[in-house]
Amino acid sequence: MLKQLNTIRYTYIKSHLYGLFLTSVTLLAILLSIQVLFEPRWLSKVSIFVFIILYIVLAFIFSVYVGFKSSGDMKARMDYLSVLIAQLARGNYSSRVYDNADDEIARIGSELNELGEKMQGQVKSLQRMADEKAEYAKTAHKAATIEERQRLARDLHDAVSQQLFALTMMSQASLRLFDRNPEQAREQLREISETALKAQTEMRALLLHLRPVHLSGEPLEIGIRKLIDELKQKCQIDFHIHIDEIEGLSETTEEHLFRIIQESLSNTLRHANASEVTVEIVKRNNDLFVHIADNGTGFDLESDQKKKTSYGLKTMKERSEEIGGSFAVRSNQGEGTHIDIRIPL
Repeated sequence: MLKQLNTIRYTYIKSHLYGLFLTSVTLLAILLSIQVLFEPRWLSKVSIFVFIILYIVLAFIFSVYVGFKSSGDMKARMDYLSVLIAQLARGNYSSRVYDNADDEIARIGSELNELGEKMQGQVKSLQRMADEKAEYAKTAHKAATIEERQRLARDLHDAVSQQLFALTMMSQASLRLFDRNPEQAREQLREISETALKAQTEMRALLLHLRPVHLSGEPLEIGIRKLIDELKQKCQIDFHIHIDEIEGLSETTEEHLFRIIQESLSNTLRHANASEVTVEIVKRNNDLFVHIADNGTGFDLESDQKKKTSYGLKTMKERSEEIGGSFAVRSNQGEGTHIDIRIPL
């Protein structure tokens, strides 16, 4: 009921009634002033009040009727504009309103028509930009693939290939020493075993990078647990996992988080010599916190080992910032490494 009193039709009626009130008060004041000042015989107090009451009754009826009828056209035109706005809100930007009048409402309708044309043009521009972005994404993916292959080739050359070459040379030397000096040959065999273990760990880390970047439609928790289950079968590391049930994460955010954890575990396998690794993903208020820690050898953030892991740390930091998060790493010699990521939801 109260909402109806605020409509255009009732606003018109209220404006007529307000004019009636002001007119009645003015007439009453004039008639009373004439009666007091001049006291004409034809004008008495009774006749004044009878006239005013009759005027109010008749004017009230006419005000309601005229206000109701005169507001009909205005209401229809406003409803027409309301329908157009609703169509634009639903994405139907081709809708138009036609009003031949020359007043403010017709001007608003014309401006809404121009707005619809501009929005229709913007939709076409966005579609064109989406197509261009898809082409750029394909080009960027090819460039990233080439860069990743080059990095893996460098890692293979710098680490695994050198270790395999050392294994070859040491094994040949051990064969020559086996008859002359069995003790020295045994010591070299022990070094060969350690070098082979390092090469195996390095290869596992590189193979971890070659896993699919995407989660293939799986939830983040399942993807991380599958990744860690694979690592448990290949290395002697105890993993401690705690992942809260988090809903509403976008596919892009989940894939970035998965890749960050994958990169972190790869660094742990290659450099940390850790026996325990902790992965935690928890939600607190409107933030998502990711904590990855190991009990490995750690490193000085300014040392040469920092340079070896800087590529992985830089990649993780960039991925965190791409999804609006912050990235922090803490590490010292003999104290392990701790990575903390905060992402606003």
